[in-house]
Amino acid sequence: MPFVTKKLYAPTRQKAFLFLINELGLGQPEAQRLIAKGRLSQNGIVMSNQAGFIEGNFDFLMFEPLSQGLSATFVAPDFAVYDKPSGVLVHPQSRKTPYSLSDEIKHAFGADANVAHRIDQETSGLVLASRNKESERVLKLLFEDREITKRYLAMVHGHLEHPMDIQEPLLRREDVSTLVRMVVKVHSDGKASRTFIKPLQYFPQYNMTLVEASPFTGRTHQIRVHLFHVKHPIVGDPIYGQEEVDIIKFLDKELSSEERLSKGGASRLLLHAQSLEFNYESNHYHIVSKEDFVSTCFKAMGINK
Repeated sequence: MPFVTKKLYAPTRQKAFLFLINELGLGQPEAQRLIAKGRLSQNGIVMSNQAGFIEGNFDFLMFEPLSQGLSATFVAPDFAVYDKPSGVLVHPQSRKTPYSLSDEIKHAFGADANVAHRIDQETSGLVLASRNKESERVLKLLFEDREITKRYLAMVHGHLEHPMDIQEPLLRREDVSTLVRMVVKVHSDGKASRTFIKPLQYFPQYNMTLVEASPFTGRTHQIRVHLFHVKHPIVGDPIYGQEEVDIIKFLDKELSSEERLSKGGASRLLLHAQSLEFNYESNHYHIVSKEDFVSTCFKAMGINK
């Protein structure tokens, strides 16, 4: 478990954040942030005052990264890039999440390292991680200002013959019904969204097309919803284009790989973050995934090539 409870002892009355700095090697902002998040408790009482005092025995809940051996594929002085497998979370969803990409990032580069953006758990491919707080600020600003070009590969149902510029607003909201819990949809009340789609290769024997998707905006599930909207859903998508009963089974983690394969065409979502292109401190970077995505697709579809 990445989140562990440390049993600590302060022999004299002192500022709690100073104790954490000296005992655990945390920086002052991080120590105070964790106290404010309720990570420190004594006799079952949680401390939330960043300037509070501590003395005697107390508990401190902290994140201890556990590596599963996933290394960065590209490392620079201020950032690193990981090629995330499908099925791996970028961030832990809760304190009970056993593993996420954050484990690898913090294990390799320390507590101040962090992901600079997110991709879906189901999506594989490149994730940019900052190695310190300043580079995190800069990289996140680059994403906000759309100065980082992201390109994805996707295998979609049907024959997509021509490039498309999909400009459909996307609405994300909690549905009144929990039956589906599909919160992203094309809707006139939604936020402006734009995705460029370029067909790369058609596989007539399977009626599927490999496409490149370039999102101009960064809405949740944007590529998935836009492709579903134009009648070319991504192969293996367990939500968009599926029956409600199967969506519920997937969300409840009750849908087997065999069921996904028979109903969606693949045992995983066939969407891959293929490349990142940006400028950082006067240097130009164009980082491309080494994954053979077409082979990955056929394997997930149960096809021997």
